[in-house]
Amino acid sequence: MTNKPVGRTEHQRGPVILRRTQVKAGTTDQRLLDSQGSSDWVHTDPWRVLRIQSEFVEGFGLLAELPAAVSVFGSARTPVDHPEYATGMALGGALARAGFAVITGGGPGSMEAVNRGASEAGGTSVGLGIELPFEQSLNAWVDLGVNFRYFFVRKTMFVKYAQAFVILPGGFGTLDETFEALTLVQTQKVTRFPVILFGRDYWSGLVEWLRNTVEAAGKINAPDLDLMYITDDVEDAVARIVEAEKSRSEQSEAEQAVVAESLAQIHDGE
Repeated sequence: MTNKPVGRTEHQRGPVILRRTQVKAGTTDQRLLDSQGSSDWVHTDPWRVLRIQSEFVEGFGLLAELPAAVSVFGSARTPVDHPEYATGMALGGALARAGFAVITGGGPGSMEAVNRGASEAGGTSVGLGIELPFEQSLNAWVDLGVNFRYFFVRKTMFVKYAQAFVILPGGFGTLDETFEALTLVQTQKVTRFPVILFGRDYWSGLVEWLRNTVEAAGKINAPDLDLMYITDDVEDAVARIVEAEKSRSEQSEAEQAVVAESLAQIHDGE
C-alpha cells in the first residue's frame, strides 16, 4: 500500500499546481481586492495588470475557435444521484447534438453533469475554473479547460463565447451569473441572447418576487421580465436556443447584404 504524503491538499492557482507546504492562505482575487495592510500594493498592483492581461490573452486564445456555444450554470453541490444531475447530463447531451459547445464553471455537481452529457454525446465540453479558498479542480468530463485567478476575466469568457445562458438550480454563484447576464441583455451590451431559467418550481418564487416587488416598486420595467424564459423541458430549452441562433444568423446575413450592396453602389458611382 502506498502512503500518501503528509500535508495540505492540492491547490490550483491559475495554471499552477501547489501541494503540501506550498499551499498558502487566501486567493489572488482576495489579495487584489483587499484594501487593508501595508502600502506594498502601490508597487505590486501595476504588475498585477500584466497577470490580468495574460489571463485575458490565454482565455481568448483557448476559446476563439469554439463553435457556437452555450454557457450553463448550476450548483456545485448537486449530488450525482439527484434528478438535477440527470437533467444536467440530458441538457449537455442535447446541446451537443444540436451542434453547440457547452461552457460551465468546470466544477462538480450540475456543472460536471452538463460537461459529462456533452462529452459523452461527442460534443465540445469546456470548463472555466476559478481559484477558490477551498479546493475545487476541473471535473473529469472537461475536454477543454482553463483555470482563472480573477472572477471578472472568467465572467468575460462566459459571455463572450456564448450564444445563450441556461441557468440550472444553484446558489449565490449561479445567481450572480444570472443577474449579470440579465443586466448585460437589459443594457444591450449583448443582444439576441436567451437567458433560460431551468426548473419552474425552483425559479418561480424569484420571478414572482421580481414581478410583485421589484417591478411594482418601479425598479425594473415590465418588459425586463421577458428577458428570462422558464422551462422544465430540455428539448424546449434547446429549441429556443436554436431558434435564437437562427435569427441571429439571418440578421447577420441581412446586414452583410446591406453592406455589400452599399459597397457595390459606391463602386458603380466611381
